[in-house]
Amino acid sequence: MRCHPIVSHHFSSRRPDVVHHYLTEAYGTQGMRIRGGGYRLSHHRINAGSFRMDRVAQSGDLRIDVEQLDSVVVCQSTSSMVSRVSDGELRPFRPGDVFLNAHPGRPYRIRWRRGEVLLVQLDAGLLHQVVSPAPGRRPAPIRFTDLQSASPVLAEHWRSTARYVRHAVLGNPEASRQPLVLGAAARTLATAALAVFPNTALTDPTRQDRRDAGAPALRRAIAFMEENAHRDISPADVAVAAAVSVRSLQLAFRRHLDSTPAAYLRRIRLERAHQELCMGDPRRETVSRIATRWGFLSHSRFTAHYRSVFGIPPSRTLHG
Repeated sequence: MRCHPIVSHHFSSRRPDVVHHYLTEAYGTQGMRIRGGGYRLSHHRINAGSFRMDRVAQSGDLRIDVEQLDSVVVCQSTSSMVSRVSDGELRPFRPGDVFLNAHPGRPYRIRWRRGEVLLVQLDAGLLHQVVSPAPGRRPAPIRFTDLQSASPVLAEHWRSTARYVRHAVLGNPEASRQPLVLGAAARTLATAALAVFPNTALTDPTRQDRRDAGAPALRRAIAFMEENAHRDISPADVAVAAAVSVRSLQLAFRRHLDSTPAAYLRRIRLERAHQELCMGDPRRETVSRIATRWGFLSHSRFTAHYRSVFGIPPSRTLHG
């Protein structure tokens, strides 16, 4: 997955025609109608390529009809009352609630009273980067079976995940420039969406997955990760290289190494960071910059992990 440099954009207008044009372009909606007047809409977007994080506020009482929206949009109301009609079902939402705008590709209506909402827009392809069949098998479309979070605990899981990405990743100038960090953040959001909202994605290994989870698949996966650790590679990328499904891949690592693909890739990247620290010039490099370049966002966690593997703090390696 390619990661593009993040772009921050702010929009504000009272003109209904300008607002309509902006929202249509921002969300790729088809057949949007907005009813209501005397309002100002303010929209702040951080665009990270495969996902966008928006803070949207308006001062009136708007009714918005949309014929089709192809991406996945997760909403969190912070101070607004919102009601949504989708597939003939009316659902009200209060501040703090977490919900999906609609089923992708389906029409819906929103009544949005004055206040603020936080939106996370995910490209549909992100879901298949964390849940993917084996090469040659026909992928089944991932469909959400409910537009509400499965439980209050899972709703809080989404809020904390989105808050982490917004502040720790996108709010960190160094981290937000690193493809490995942005790619991991995108897949973290996709994984959280699949965990929070009921869907048709399978999580348990099938009989075929268990047959595929052998040592040859593991060797192919490890070789691919060793060769491409510097790139933003997803579980689906590794599974394709190993010619198995994502679930087969996870099972193979658990069966043969008592590990996970993500943990194994993290160890490879830790070794690469160690090599850069050994060769780095402390007058030009910092531990934090090298760690972030290899996808380690938290300096304290990187230091603890590094010390547990190499027996010394990374700063001593760099300055030694």
